[in-house]
Amino acid sequence: MKKGYILVFLAASMWGSLGIFAKLLYSFNLSSFTIVFYRVFFALLLLIPYNISRGGFTINRGRLKFYAVYGFFSIFLFYTLYFYTVKISSVSLAVLLLYTAPIYSTLMGYYIFKEPITGKKAVALGMVVLGVLFVVDLSGSRVTPLAVTLGLLTGITYALYGILAKFAVRTERPEEALFYTLGFGMLFLLPFTDFKVPTEAIPYLFALAFFPTFLGYIFYNNALKEIEVSRAAIIATIEPVVAITLAFLIFREILTPRQLFGAALIIGGSLLIHASEREEPKEIEVLEELH
Repeated sequence: MKKGYILVFLAASMWGSLGIFAKLLYSFNLSSFTIVFYRVFFALLLLIPYNISRGGFTINRGRLKFYAVYGFFSIFLFYTLYFYTVKISSVSLAVLLLYTAPIYSTLMGYYIFKEPITGKKAVALGMVVLGVLFVVDLSGSRVTPLAVTLGLLTGITYALYGILAKFAVRTERPEEALFYTLGFGMLFLLPFTDFKVPTEAIPYLFALAFFPTFLGYIFYNNALKEIEVSRAAIIATIEPVVAITLAFLIFREILTPRQLFGAALIIGGSLLIHASEREEPKEIEVLEELH
């Protein structure tokens, strides 16, 4: 087996741990804004030497306005919505609703980049929509209309993350684009952050920044040097499976048979969309798959 496949699997597995870290950190009575702020803060500290080793910072001042918009939607809104959905519902529901993103990215790709909606993509979109209907069981104690709404909004912001990435990497290197995106996102988080956190929570906050954010990016980026982008994207859909499995093992979150069927439809639809897409430049995919 190629090393690249293992690296993608490791990256996706780390992304699947995001909700787990969120649940653990909520036990310290931290707000979603505070958790996201420190995740971004520690990730930026790690990215500074990494960027320097890769060529430094070469951004044009005129691009900063773009990164302000990018950071607002892709970090401030996306990260916060995802973590808050985990807080008021479950890791499993949050990650499955996150994976409705292919619906929005396909539609935005059609209207913005004139990318055609093929027959396979249409079938995949139908699978995702049907899967959501099965997953969203409002009779469940942890599934509320607010959780569903925020979860679907998370999917929209995640899709927008990928669309904006296509504009970001036209000028900057992926790791440099990530640095500025996180930096502006942190600025938007400042007014809502409680900077006083328990000492016991700091290792978890650093681990959240290091494993699913920084190291996940490194693994995925290096994997793309050995395997095709389209194959890497397909393997990366293991993320919700990892998240659901960890949620069961650690928090005993259980999906009903109906929800498991819906989960299979959502993941299957995402796989089908990735399989039907034409291979794109590697640096675009790096940011599209990064959480």
